[in-house]
Amino acid sequence: NLAKNVVLFVVTLFFLLIAMGLYRSPAVALMPDLTPKPLRSKGNAIINLMGAVGGVCTLLLIKLLVGPGLTPDYMPLFISVGSLMAISVLVLFLTVKENKIREGMVVEDETRKDEPKSTAKLPKEVKRSLIFILCSISLWFAAYNAVTTAFSRYVTEVWGLQNGGYADCLMIATVAAIISYIPIGMISGKIGRKKTILLGIVLITGCYFAAALFNSYHPVMVVFFGIIGFAWAAINVNSLPMVVEISAAGDVGKYTGYYYTFSMSAQVITPILSGYLLEHVSYRTLFPYAVVFSV
Repeated sequence: NLAKNVVLFVVTLFFLLIAMGLYRSPAVALMPDLTPKPLRSKGNAIINLMGAVGGVCTLLLIKLLVGPGLTPDYMPLFISVGSLMAISVLVLFLTVKENKIREGMVVEDETRKDEPKSTAKLPKEVKRSLIFILCSISLWFAAYNAVTTAFSRYVTEVWGLQNGGYADCLMIATVAAIISYIPIGMISGKIGRKKTILLGIVLITGCYFAAALFNSYHPVMVVFFGIIGFAWAAINVNSLPMVVEISAAGDVGKYTGYYYTFSMSAQVITPILSGYLLEHVSYRTLFPYAVVFSV
């Protein structure tokens, strides 16, 4: 029975991830597809904010609906999350009239008149920029995801914290990111996306480096993780708009797919690679690992 359940779980998860990929890229691509270029960072900030709100709602559902005991009943949680997804798709279908919005966009002709046709080949220097942006996205996701994935084990092994003592730092980072999304979108509009991302990279790398110097937990970690949350917002809000900026008007969905391919691949590989170093070298490799990939 156990083997059958494992096989059924893996098959179900496989189709779930395919369905999620089919839904997510086009849904996220609606924002840049229907938003003038100067406003895309602000639009992406709102998307990230709503994603964070959705994550908080799911955590609340888990707390309220998952029963006690070693074998809790997850069915109420699955039904609730599935119902929320169905309602979301229905709201999207009923309220977002894609063609009508596109026709009514007065600014669109001005912001897109110089864009290449979707069938046009990218100039060599533009293609080079796209490759470097996508590689950069993989690298900073590798750094950040390594820390968030292994942090609970790190604080136990290195800092000696027990019973969820790590939660405060991660919660501070999440809250700081949520608070920062909208202001970061405004800052990006004033100083540009690239400078905002570079600011975030410098801040987050400095915090990783500082955290590596501590042999035990110190309250100043709360400050570091608050800065990490702000810095991650600065990076994340602007990375997707930079990718779709390169695309033609009809290719936004495809380039959004590129973005998620590179970011998700990093999140698959980095727990394996960093986990190997943690297990076979030392748990102290976690923050230096993040520093190297951020740099």
